[in-house]
Amino acid sequence: MAITDIVRALDEEIARLQQVRELLAGGGAVSSRSATSFQHGANLTKPARKRKPLSAAARAKISAAQKKRWAKQKKEAASK
Repeated sequence: MAITDIVRALDEEIARLQQVRELLAGGGAVSSRSATSFQHGANLTKPARKRKPLSAAARAKISAAQKKRWAKQKKEAASK
């Protein structure tokens, strides 16, 4: 690969990165082609997995623990 080809490839990459930066910053007009090609990779997060239902005993245990934390917090606030 010739040096001119490398320089041309770098210039294209810089231009593309500047367009992406403008998209992320929310400013400037970007061609629709580059904007849509960027949006295809935008959703990279995993979908939320479904939760299993908690038993009544588990809910009661969590509730009791939270009430205990609240009581401790309330006690510390009253002592100040």
